[in-house]
Amino acid sequence: MIKKAIGKFLKYGTLLSTYALIASVALQIYARFFMSKTPAWTEEASRLFFLYTISFASGLALKDNYFVYLDVLFERLKPRSQESLLTLIYLVTFALFGLMFYHSVLFVKLGLPETSSSMGISMSITFFCMVIMSASMAYYSFLELLKRYK
Repeated sequence: MIKKAIGKFLKYGTLLSTYALIASVALQIYARFFMSKTPAWTEEASRLFFLYTISFASGLALKDNYFVYLDVLFERLKPRSQESLLTLIYLVTFALFGLMFYHSVLFVKLGLPETSSSMGISMSITFFCMVIMSASMAYYSFLELLKRYK
């Protein structure tokens, strides 16, 4: 149940942040052609929405195995070696993103008193995308490791 809820959260987060990215870029383009002055916040908003799109989608990409593999090396290995290599990859992924999760939470705390220059929002909102990415990547790599050890 929780696995499905996390997947839905990431899916809808990806969709909403992508739509917001498209809208902010469209507003930038419109403003540059038809307005005397482009709103300063649109560039920063576009970057923020891009970061959130990547953060939400990265866990889903790992879950559905959409990342790129170096097949030239991988295909030359024996099936047992391929499985060992994939297990090692998921283990290292879990360790690195687990470490990133811990430090990204600290980073969000550091961003609480800071504000962005043009939008005036707390930088912790911007930094929170790293928490989402690291948590989802660690979660899905952990699930893959559990599958491999069953």
